Amino acid sequence: MKFRFPFACLCVLFLTAIVQADDRPNIVVIMLDDLGYSDLGCYGGEIQTPNIDALAHNGLRFTSFYNCARCCPTRAALLTGLYPHQVGLIRNGRSLTKNGVTIAEALGQAGYQTAMAGKWHLSQTNPIDDRQKQLDWLNHQADFDRPFAPLDTYPAKRGFQHHFGPVWGVVNYFDPFSLVDDTKIVKDVPDDFYMTDAITDKAVEYIETMSKKDTPFFLYVAHTAPHWPLHAKPEDIAKYEKTYTEGWQKLRDDRYDRMLEMGLIDPQTFPKPRLQGDGPDWQALDDEHRKHMAQLMAVHAAMVDCVDQGIGRIMATLKTTQRFDNTLILVMADNGASPERYLNPGFDRPNETRDGRSIQYEGLFNPGSETTWGYIGSYWANAANTPFRYWKAQSFEGGTHTPMIAHWPSGLKTKPGSLTDQPGHVIDVMPTCLEIAGAEYPKSYDGHDITPLEGQSLSAILRGEKRDGHDQLFFEHEGGKAVIADGWKLVQPKQNGKWELYHLAEDRTETKNLAGDHPQRLKDMKQHWQTWFDRVKPAN
Repeated sequence: MKFRFPFACLCVLFLTAIVQADDRPNIVVIMLDDLGYSDLGCYGGEIQTPNIDALAHNGLRFTSFYNCARCCPTRAALLTGLYPHQVGLIRNGRSLTKNGVTIAEALGQAGYQTAMAGKWHLSQTNPIDDRQKQLDWLNHQADFDRPFAPLDTYPAKRGFQHHFGPVWGVVNYFDPFSLVDDTKIVKDVPDDFYMTDAITDKAVEYIETMSKKDTPFFLYVAHTAPHWPLHAKPEDIAKYEKTYTEGWQKLRDDRYDRMLEMGLIDPQTFPKPRLQGDGPDWQALDDEHRKHMAQLMAVHAAMVDCVDQGIGRIMATLKTTQRFDNTLILVMADNGASPERYLNPGFDRPNETRDGRSIQYEGLFNPGSETTWGYIGSYWANAANTPFRYWKAQSFEGGTHTPMIAHWPSGLKTKPGSLTDQPGHVIDVMPTCLEIAGAEYPKSYDGHDITPLEGQSLSAILRGEKRDGHDQLFFEHEGGKAVIADGWKLVQPKQNGKWELYHLAEDRTETKNLAGDHPQRLKDMKQHWQTWFDRVKPAN
């Protein structure tokens, strides 16, 4: 006698097999904010980042990976695979336009679960006309019953099925402004709230929830740290109280030497440039100012340390949910360390805490708490970007270079701990996600024609192969301009408008300006840059 399954049972078994056969990888993209190129231990830093280092030592480190030099532009390029100018972010504080799709929108169409924990910064951020009302709003002392930005620009309306984090770009880490859960305003936070931990908590929660389903997920973890203000927990600051007392030149020298030992750089092609900064150098400071400056950098380190602790929790959760091996994890930064020093409240900077305590912006205060608003300044920023020159917002290597780590046990084919000098850019993340997910890039979405991709998949590099890559890479942000091609870089600083030319193949740290020696190359590259900019800039 033959046993026969009912037809309905056969259908159930067939559908179950399809669901279980969905072995496409999960994708976790982790973005740090204003991170120095050499802050991480695996890139030569002294900051304790054992979890990120573990990803690097078992994964792949990129040594020629680029971003867009500033928060908003980089995030726009990362999420869309387009240059920021093409999707509305020619300047900070604007909304991501609908002629590009986000990774979440594209992967959502392909059946992925999607979630985001952290900073958005891709919505039009309009202040209140009245300055005092704006401060009252920032201080959580008045509720004007208005959204922080147009609701249709929030992450929850751009493909993320879940989002928790700030809509604006700058936050009080202990009581953040513009915090939302999807589109709902989060009006109160617990007494022990800390932004970095809250982002981690949500990321862990999302992984646990999404892992209950058999379908893969895309998770974007967009940290606010270590972006100013310098806010950190006392126990994290304590680890670094004596770390920076010898100053920024010592920090730069030590990091440079470690990078040499680790094989990250070659002294012939990475000559150590002079440390740059505004104001008196370390030796010209008195003891009190040196102590204050060392404390500022200690808080910066503590903020990075806390991010790493959170990444350790994310890794542990991926393991306990049995998702770790088939998850591609990418770790990177939106720009180099920041020299910015804003010494007055306004726009996105409060002047008081929720309970009315004054916030101190100037003076020799002890940084780290909610009542201080500290910044590392230019010398520390340049040292944090060792071995490069300059910092955030500039199109020099110190502004546009990011550490980038790829970890994927079941998919990465390179030797654990490998380095690759093949160039990449944040616009390449979108096509990489699409390729490994087997997803299509749409020609139209939600009634809008979609601009063709500018990025190119990194998958060949992840397989240990040589990819064709970009013939040219372009940069522009608020007057800082650059183009990289054929081992050369043409760059225009923000401050003086004079084009400079560097042979990156021989001078990766941009120490020898060869503009006067190669006038025709300068002219040709400048024209290439202009042709690109005319193509990508908005029509209006």
